[in-house]
Amino acid sequence: MRFTNPELQAKVEQWVADTGCPVEDLVEDLMKGYFDELAKTQKTLDSRYDDIKDGKVKMIPGEEAFARLKAKSEARRKARK
Repeated sequence: MRFTNPELQAKVEQWVADTGCPVEDLVEDLMKGYFDELAKTQKTLDSRYDDIKDGKVKMIPGEEAFARLKAKSEARRKARK
């Protein structure tokens, strides 16, 4: 199997060399994991949407959420100094 991205191709070839796992098995395992994770993410998003729609979770306005993140980032930077 050939990839158009040389860096990705090199990583795949190295993995195959290190593990002895055929590239087809590697790609199959990766795709299965990707779709499993995608389904899990979709389930989480659906659940969160239902919580918002049912009023179980209060939404935070975008500007307020951004301000909170900015304050946390600044606090972490100050703590590192």
